[in-house]
Amino acid sequence: MERTGVTGLIIIVGLWLAMLSPALSADAFKVAVMDQQLVIEHSKAGKRALEELKSYSSTRQKIINSDDQELKELEQTIQDPKLTDSAKQEKQNQFQAKLEAYQRRLADFNREIQQKQREMVAEYSKKVQAAAQVVGEKNGYMAVIDKGNEAVMKIVLYHQPALDLTDQIVKEFDRQNK
Repeated sequence: MERTGVTGLIIIVGLWLAMLSPALSADAFKVAVMDQQLVIEHSKAGKRALEELKSYSSTRQKIINSDDQELKELEQTIQDPKLTDSAKQEKQNQFQAKLEAYQRRLADFNREIQQKQREMVAEYSKKVQAAAQVVGEKNGYMAVIDKGNEAVMKIVLYHQPALDLTDQIVKEFDRQNK
């Protein structure tokens, strides 16, 4: 998942508010954490979206594999010693044209998959935010911060386990996105 400056801004605003207002004691300024990636991976709607993305990618991969096999077979026919020089040249031209088409298709498929991933991230980030807001407000938190993870970027270095609302947010996310 992409981590934008929004999370950093939330942290800065939270710290600024904590320092600015002596009326806000440590008890009054409640902050919680969540793992947005886990919300998507553990929620029913998120699992469906990830499965759809995987299926889309798998379909594209089958086409690429088929093209790859066709290139290998054509390459083998070029090696046939019975071919005349003109036939060999024709096969090499076919191979070059197919190789270029294969490379274009591969690049196109990669762009398509990356675009679908970006769209999914954008859509589900908004949905996770809505669920986090409901859970945060219901429990009296002033901020819910995405703690990140080792694979992307760990944002929260330490938190008490009781502050992690991920499971509650998964339930709320499922409730909102049936």
